[in-house]
Amino acid sequence: MTPLAPSTSLAARMGRWSARHRKAAVFGWLAFVIAASVLGGVIGTKKLEPGVSTVGESGRAEQVLADRFDKPLTERVLVQHPKLTIDDQAFATTVIGVVRRLEDFETVAAVRSPLNDGNRGAVSHDRRAALVEFELTATETAEAKNDVEPLLEAVGSLDRSHPGFAIGQFGDASAAKQLEDVFAQDLKRAGVFSLPITLVILLIAFGALVAAGLPLLLALTAVAATLGLLSIPSQLIPLDGSIDAIVLLIGLAVGVDYSMFYLKRVREERAAGRANAAAIEAAAATSGRAVLISGLTVMIAMAGMFFTGERTFSGFGIATITVVAVAVMGSLTVLPALLSWVGDRVEKGRVPFIHRLRRSDRDPRVWGWIVDRVLRRPLIAALAAAGALGALGLVALQMNTVVTGPDTYPKSVPVMATYAQMQQAFPGGALPLQVVVEARNVRSPQMATAFAEFERQAVATGRINRPITVSANRENTVAVISVPIEGAGTDAVSNAALAVLRDDVLPSTLGSVEGTSYGVTGVTAASQDFNDLMATSAPLIVAFVLIFAFLLLLAAFRSLVIAAKAIALNLLSVAAAYGVLVLVFQHGIGKSLLGFDYTGGVHSIIPLFLFVILFGLSMDYHVFILSRIREGYDRGLSTDEAVAHGIKTTAGVVTSAAIVMVGVFAIFGTLSMLFLKQFGVGLAAAVLIDATIVRAVLLPATMKLLGDWNWYLPRWLAWLPKPDREPAPEEPAPQPAA
Repeated sequence: MTPLAPSTSLAARMGRWSARHRKAAVFGWLAFVIAASVLGGVIGTKKLEPGVSTVGESGRAEQVLADRFDKPLTERVLVQHPKLTIDDQAFATTVIGVVRRLEDFETVAAVRSPLNDGNRGAVSHDRRAALVEFELTATETAEAKNDVEPLLEAVGSLDRSHPGFAIGQFGDASAAKQLEDVFAQDLKRAGVFSLPITLVILLIAFGALVAAGLPLLLALTAVAATLGLLSIPSQLIPLDGSIDAIVLLIGLAVGVDYSMFYLKRVREERAAGRANAAAIEAAAATSGRAVLISGLTVMIAMAGMFFTGERTFSGFGIATITVVAVAVMGSLTVLPALLSWVGDRVEKGRVPFIHRLRRSDRDPRVWGWIVDRVLRRPLIAALAAAGALGALGLVALQMNTVVTGPDTYPKSVPVMATYAQMQQAFPGGALPLQVVVEARNVRSPQMATAFAEFERQAVATGRINRPITVSANRENTVAVISVPIEGAGTDAVSNAALAVLRDDVLPSTLGSVEGTSYGVTGVTAASQDFNDLMATSAPLIVAFVLIFAFLLLLAAFRSLVIAAKAIALNLLSVAAAYGVLVLVFQHGIGKSLLGFDYTGGVHSIIPLFLFVILFGLSMDYHVFILSRIREGYDRGLSTDEAVAHGIKTTAGVVTSAAIVMVGVFAIFGTLSMLFLKQFGVGLAAAVLIDATIVRAVLLPATMKLLGDWNWYLPRWLAWLPKPDREPAPEEPAPQPAA
């Protein structure tokens, strides 16, 4: 191939500087990571309160509650017996014992017994279940999580000391406490399993401990720095409780990927006879440039989440952009410095058996065999691959999105087991809708009449249950009506109840009182409002991501066809991943293997969140491979030769990087929380599809069919800058015979 002039690109200049000033680069990176971690520990990261809506009517109602209502945190204790009713002395005695035990706690402000007059709604229709309600003195969930621990222990003790009875507790604070503990265990499990799996894959890929350790070290330091840095924006935009897991997931994936691409190229250049410094410079100009383009594409895709205007998405956008930016910065600065420092010692710690298994040539047999046959019959290969992915994409049209509620949480958590029992005995009572009412005086006779009429009409619909309770703030300017509804909270039955409440009951009752305003919140309302937000904002986000990714690829590869085809192939892989989500989480294929029961739909955040992340991550391989293909083409190879050369020479590292991603994402598919399970399965499926069907079949097949049209650039775009590249590696000098 024809050599090209030395590169002066940003990535090449960064790599050269770091290799020549390795102490400054390495110690500067360590100082940055330590400073970011310390800063995060000092400032602390603010998290969103779980279950609080921030969009639509429900979001406005929640804001009224936050600003003007000292909302007491209510917990409920379920007392249930399979045969006895509350009219039996043994049942009543058990209830009295529960009430007295709760009244002993200073953290309990008030207790309402189902035995008292006026609390008939706290007894089930068959009278075999009763609810003891109590209010906590704390008004913030974060504070109450510590207060409920002894209460949960006391209720557990009562359950054990009353054989035959089922006694359990459920409420916002107790659920937050136990679910937070489960989430922490999930995160710990993900970290414990993902690190050794990643290390094993890297050992197989590189055959040496030092070479395997460098990508993992860079990824972990990037994650640590990001978690510290996020404390700063979280003061303005509180982050979702799962943000640490997302940062670990994305940070490990991109950090390891970028380092592998770089390190693989350095070793390849060394094997071709270049000196260590020249090999690092060549890697910086080629793989470093691909890392920079890929990272920018990922960050542009993530930035699309800001268009929702919703705090959860904005937080995810900030976190993912930050971790990708830090990983890119580490790959382009500290990694060249480390490689310059260790030199050929990167091969230290060889694993004998694995190292012998690694082939010295550049063309892996399996992928070489596949690519050769695809290039012989490109039309058949393209139609077969596109047809398979298109079929999965059609399945994605069945996707039902919901804001998943407590029915999706693991039933192994005691409070969630109690919740399921409450739902059976008191449909809708565990998580009722809340109508937030603002008026000059919510205690006035006119409002009392309106509340009574509201209850009458609501119950008459057949979709709303008793007890309907009303509470007011101290100023009597805001009232909250608790409204139990039919259904599981996010299903069609609950949505129908919400529609009747918003469209019929409220306008004809409270809406007829002059000077009164209201809003409905709760799990069902938040789910509906979130879906409405996605319907309006998703087209804008998709358009933003596609347009800017297209422009970036156009500038990087100077080809309209390459940019358009990359967008199309990535959209196809994302659609196929959506189809996998529908098959698994709606049709229930493999649910026993993954350990979940809920098949009502996919979490509303998942489709859009997966789109921006998958679109960005799938560009990793595409950009890396296309960079190698374009490099070969610019050095004089024909399009067919450049395609075969680019795919075969990148096959090993891309396969290893994909296995790392799939392995890490698959671990998240085994966790307890359904959101993380769906997220992990979706990402693993997309990366697997992209690294196999798209990369090994569709990409070479379409490039073969298009021929020189792949490099088409209109004259009016000829002003786009031409990227310069490193000279081709020289062949090693022949060794004299012994």
